[in-house]
Amino acid sequence: MDDTVIKVENISKRYRLGSAEPYKTLRESIVNLVRKTLYSGKNSGLEQSGDAKSGELWALHDVSFDVKQGDIVGVIGRNGAGKSTLLKILARITEPTDGRITLKGRVGSLLEVGTGFHPELSGHENIYLYGAILGMNRYEVTRKFDEIIAFSELEKFVETPVKRYSSGMYMRLAFAVAAHLDPEILLVDEVLAVGDASFQQKCLGKMGEVSRGGRTVLFVSHNMSSIQRLCTKGILLDKGKIAATGSALEVTEQYLQGGVTSSLGWVRDTDSASDAFFTKVYFGDSNSRMDEFVTTSDAPGIVMEFSLKRKCRELQLSFDLLDRAGEVVFVSLPADSGIRMPDEPGNYSMRIQLPQEIFLAKPYAIRTVLWISRIGVLDKVDNLRFIVQETDAFSNRNPEGRLGVIGVRCTWAAIDLKK
Repeated sequence: MDDTVIKVENISKRYRLGSAEPYKTLRESIVNLVRKTLYSGKNSGLEQSGDAKSGELWALHDVSFDVKQGDIVGVIGRNGAGKSTLLKILARITEPTDGRITLKGRVGSLLEVGTGFHPELSGHENIYLYGAILGMNRYEVTRKFDEIIAFSELEKFVETPVKRYSSGMYMRLAFAVAAHLDPEILLVDEVLAVGDASFQQKCLGKMGEVSRGGRTVLFVSHNMSSIQRLCTKGILLDKGKIAATGSALEVTEQYLQGGVTSSLGWVRDTDSASDAFFTKVYFGDSNSRMDEFVTTSDAPGIVMEFSLKRKCRELQLSFDLLDRAGEVVFVSLPADSGIRMPDEPGNYSMRIQLPQEIFLAKPYAIRTVLWISRIGVLDKVDNLRFIVQETDAFSNRNPEGRLGVIGVRCTWAAIDLKK
C-alpha cells in the first residue's frame, strides 16, 4: 500500500513583476500602429516591451518531491527561496503555473496569522468557521472546542472579536484550531515566530504529537534548531529549486555551511607572515588520527599544531566552542591546566580533551586563536564545524529532544519531606 500523502510533480510558479500595461484608447492604438510602421527596424526609443517593463519571477521552478504519512518535513531556505509559495500551492491558496500536486486527506494550514478568520467574529465563532472551512461538521468542532481554548490560553477572550486580538493572540488561536481539528496534513509557516518562547515550545510539542498520531506536517522555519529537533526530513530550497533533500540534520547542515556537511580538520596550505601561526587543527590524538564521527557519548580531542618564527613572549592559545549560531559556549586555555605556552621559535602541538558526554545531537563549531595581549590576534582558525550524532540513551530519555546547547549530567536526589 502506498503511504505517500503529498506528491509534488514538476511544480513551477511564475509571478509577473510591476504593474500591468494600462488599457489604451482607439486613438492611442492607431498612433502606435503608425509609429511602428514609420520607425520599423529603427531604434526610435518609442517602444519598450511589456516583458522589459514588468519582468517575470519564477518563485518555484520544476520542484518535485514525495512526503509519506506521518513524516514531519522541514522546508528551509533563504528569504525569497520559494518556501511560502510552495505551502500556498499545497494549501490551494494559489495555483501553480506548471506541474501538479496530489494530496491525500484534509489539509489544515497556518500560513499567515489569522488566515481563514473573520475579524468581526469572536474567537468562539471563528473556531466553528475554520472548522467548516476544513470540512468538519458542528459536532466535530464542538467535541474539540474545550481543548482548543485550553491550548490557546485565551479563555477570557474567546467571546471577543478577533480584530481586537494582538498578533500573538491571533497566532495562538489560529494554531490551536489548525492543530486540533484533526487534519491529515498540517502546513505551518514561520508564523510561530510571533509567539513567546514558551508557547513556541508548546506548538512544537503539539506538531510532534500530531505526527505520532499518523498525520503529516510540513513546517517552514528559519530556526534551524527547531527544524532539527522536530523534523524527520528536510527540503532545502534555493532560488525556487530544490537544492537538497534528506534527513533534517543533513539538510540544515548543508544550509548552514553552504554545502559542507562536516569538517574533521584544517591544514594551512600557504605560508603565513605572522610570527606565530597554526599549521594544522584536527579532531584526533597525538598520532594524527582523525575520527570519522563525533557522538554524544564521546570525549573528543582536538589537536592544534602551530609554529613560531621568532621568540613570542606572553603568547596565548585559546579554544572556543561555538553553537550553530556562532555564539560562544565556552572558552578554554592551556593555562587552565597549568600548562605554560612556549615562546621560542619552533613547531609545537597542543591537544585539548573535551569532557565526555557534554554534546547534544546537533552541529557545533570550534575556533582556535593565537594571541598576545599587548599586540592582539596573531592567527586564528575560525568556524571549523562538526556534527554530533546520537549514540546513547542520554537524549532518548527525552524523545522530544533536549533543549540547550550542551548536555550536562547533573546529580539529582529525592528529599524526604516527611522527616
